[in-house]
Amino acid sequence: MNAMSLFADYNLPFAIAIGVMLVLGLLQFVGLGDFDLDADLDADAAAGDPTGAGLGGALTTLLGLGKVPLFVWLMVFLLLFAVIGIAVQAFAESLTGAPLYSWLAALLAGGASLPATALVARPLGAIMPRDETSAVALDTLVGRRGTVTTGRATKGSPARTRVYDRHGQAHFLMVEPHEDASEILEGDEVLIVRRDGQTFYGVPLTERKLAPM
Repeated sequence: MNAMSLFADYNLPFAIAIGVMLVLGLLQFVGLGDFDLDADLDADAAAGDPTGAGLGGALTTLLGLGKVPLFVWLMVFLLLFAVIGIAVQAFAESLTGAPLYSWLAALLAGGASLPATALVARPLGAIMPRDETSAVALDTLVGRRGTVTTGRATKGSPARTRVYDRHGQAHFLMVEPHEDASEILEGDEVLIVRRDGQTFYGVPLTERKLAPM
């Protein structure tokens, strides 16, 4: 395969992947790409606790999501997808004299890239510096999910709540109900909707059935 084969029709998915990776990397480098590429991953899965996240948590853990910031995971996936795809086409051409259909090569490369990305993400996450993930703006926790760990939250009486940021780091916040007449019990999952100083306000994510007194 010659150097220009990357731009051939049969390598189009991989050329696009490299192009997207370069654009995202350039935007991040110049400061225009501080994307919150969480896709609202389950916080427990991101923190390495798949048992608290069910099937979704097990899947994200299997793929290596939460081991590194999602932006890094995506960049690694795009790179591996392109490299594996081009290698598949080169192998097919050397074996049969012609490359595979682009959609078939993309399917094979995608299937191989997911476990390969997970394998790379685990050691990469272990060696990545933690400074930037341990200090996040408090306002970025608005819109995140959390779990009340201690006490009962009522109006004027916040309860200690564990919330994970987009990097999977745990933060313990004091949370009050967003609605004055509402209460949030220990163990309830909440959505953080606003912040006022050091106090956050949340709404329960599930409706609780009221039991008779």
